[in-house]
Amino acid sequence: MYRLYITSNNKELYNFLSKIGYAYYKDDKILLITEYLRRKLIIWENIDKEGISKVEQNKIFANDFETLEEFVKKYGVAGGFVLDKIKEIKKIPYNSKLYDVSIPHQSHNFIANGVVVHNCGVRLLKTNLTKKEVQPKIKELVHKLFKNIPSGLGSKGKIRITKNEIDDVLEEGVKWAINNNYGWDEDINYIEEKGCIKEADASLVSDNAKKRGLPQLGSLGSGNHFLEIQYVDEVFDEEAAKVYGVEKNQVVIMIHTGSRGLGHQICSDYLRYMEKAARKYNIKLPDRQLACAPINSEEGIRYFKAMNCGANYAWTNRQLITHWVRESFEEVFKTPAEDLEMNILYDVAHNIAKREKHKIDGKLKNVVVHRKGATRAFGPGCKEIPQEYRKIGQPVIIPGDMGTASYLMHGTTTAMEETFGSTAHGAGRALSRAKALKLYDSNNIKAELERKGIYIMADSKGVIAEECSEAYKSIELVADVAHNSGISLKVSRMKPMGVVKG
Repeated sequence: MYRLYITSNNKELYNFLSKIGYAYYKDDKILLITEYLRRKLIIWENIDKEGISKVEQNKIFANDFETLEEFVKKYGVAGGFVLDKIKEIKKIPYNSKLYDVSIPHQSHNFIANGVVVHNCGVRLLKTNLTKKEVQPKIKELVHKLFKNIPSGLGSKGKIRITKNEIDDVLEEGVKWAINNNYGWDEDINYIEEKGCIKEADASLVSDNAKKRGLPQLGSLGSGNHFLEIQYVDEVFDEEAAKVYGVEKNQVVIMIHTGSRGLGHQICSDYLRYMEKAARKYNIKLPDRQLACAPINSEEGIRYFKAMNCGANYAWTNRQLITHWVRESFEEVFKTPAEDLEMNILYDVAHNIAKREKHKIDGKLKNVVVHRKGATRAFGPGCKEIPQEYRKIGQPVIIPGDMGTASYLMHGTTTAMEETFGSTAHGAGRALSRAKALKLYDSNNIKAELERKGIYIMADSKGVIAEECSEAYKSIELVADVAHNSGISLKVSRMKPMGVVKG
């Protein structure tokens, strides 16, 4: 038997908590304690260098250094994170055609880390129902949605299409779905790119990718993909909310999924192709996942057209799910979806690369904007967004985790000027799936959600633990940062009532 002894001095405690201990605590406060000790040690080391006696050192700490409670109150935020001051902001010389607003590293190029994987995106549907009207039927509704919309790893859709039909899906996008009675004519007007990027060529998608996509069209998938019934908890901007058609206590539905196995296979196929291209163009790769080629090269063009097929598939996938969501509400409320006013508020991708025009050094230039872990946030007046939204700007949908909240925001002129019309796409993970599974119990998470009034169904118990609130960063902090920086502004906050997970 071995025993580990930790002395009570600050350095020993910090080493233990920062390297071992924090992983075994479920309380976010442990992270704050660790940071508190780190800052304390820095000050202690600086004082020690000045040759001040231990007695005087203790007096300094007693009088000038905050208590842990004061530190947490002043700097702590949800999720165990700590606010800190920015030491310096300065412009640096830059001479490149690549602009990366997140990671200033020469290896972070256009096709970093498999941009086409899933072509994820999110859609928000409106209803004229209220929280009070839906709450008594929430279990029935979630069961109906779980039954009608296939979910889970490797899940298959309810429809069967031929190889010729999937080529139409890849090149026509949502238009194919509406032409086959999976939606309303007006739906297309409230989807980014009207649900179809025209630079798509199905002949550049492998048979293997199409084979994976054939049975999965119209399915939710697994992991962080979800369908949520939410209600508007708070409205921050009455004018924007009115334009978007949302109000307090209104019930909405959020759909988060992408291009499933088809998109993943496109990525895998072209990763190998791009590795050869990188050698051809003498591009040194620090990691094979960063394989790339010049956008106007033969390889770059082929990849771009194939990737657009993945995006079109993803929009079509969310369109079919929308159709079955409407049918599910019709069955439960015995009312046509049209009378329930189940219109699309907006649908936008957050894992995609697109050709756009943006101002650089005062001149309008053609660029390729790669948004991975980011979403489009076009500002007022942009012709790419629906006419009725142009006064406010594009709706920005930022999903949180299944136990807290999500945000509806709007794009801004600041985003157009500073981030190529982009903003944050969601909360992002704080724990790996493996770590979340180790630390949290699915039954306890489900029970806790039900105590909050949230009913969940999932294809597997494990995914409930993997997707627990504690596994994600604070959506409140993400929304605050985006809002305070001006790259997207809050319109409303939605909280979950019912959740379907893969």
